[in-house]
Amino acid sequence: MSEKDTHDILAYYDGGAEIGRLERGIGKIELERSKEIISRYLNKSTHVIYDIGGGVGVYSSWLAELGYEAHLFDLSSQAIEFARQQQLNKPIISKLETADARNLDRKDESADIVLLMGPLYHLTEQKERVKALQEAARVLKKGGTMITSAISRFGSLLWGLSVYGECNTIVEEDAFMDMVRQELTDGQHVRPAAYPSFIARSYFHTPDALRADWQAAGLPKPRVLGVEGPIWIAPGFEEKWAIPAHRRRLLDIARQVEEQESVIGMSPHMLAVGTKS
Repeated sequence: MSEKDTHDILAYYDGGAEIGRLERGIGKIELERSKEIISRYLNKSTHVIYDIGGGVGVYSSWLAELGYEAHLFDLSSQAIEFARQQQLNKPIISKLETADARNLDRKDESADIVLLMGPLYHLTEQKERVKALQEAARVLKKGGTMITSAISRFGSLLWGLSVYGECNTIVEEDAFMDMVRQELTDGQHVRPAAYPSFIARSYFHTPDALRADWQAAGLPKPRVLGVEGPIWIAPGFEEKWAIPAHRRRLLDIARQVEEQESVIGMSPHMLAVGTKS
């Protein structure tokens, strides 16, 4: 990762990119489904959870409210400060630290669950992603669960097509399609200057590429699940999501196809889940 890429990534998150993201648009599906999947691995033996690259602490706060000892780590000092300010009236996250996912100040085998919900996006070389995965595995207890998030390689293209119409012709713009072609070719996302609101320098995975990162780190082959699935492209999604019966139906659809290999890539986000032996 070059110094420029690191600077751009920190500027993106220091600028508040994650504040409220999971409360609007398809971020609502990501939050609901991620909580659902994580919840499957919470049990009576779970006490300490490390949320590595956890941004402004959305998942840490939720887990702390459930009674777990949640530790939040993020490279962005501004994200950590925002999370800290949110705790002022109700301090619930046990520890909040500015930290690099590749080098954590924690003892070996000190967490029951480790969430790696952001770092794999922005470590654009596999050797760096492997370091983050191995560090997460180091601090995870034997028998513990590791859950890592990745962005789908097909997300930008599918988003562009989903908004394509009379009011949005982004797929006709060369800068956008050049970006998409590179993503589809090698997973490297380079944000064009024309779209400053797009996510900063990243690596986008296929399900197989996500499994390959785990295996390169010496970890067992994980389960890979689509988070949002294909439901985010439903016409009038916002209106349907607001109606409880429709929301339940959409979530049921996402659940039914979460491990269908031919559909996983349609999900903007994927989660890889594995147990440390």
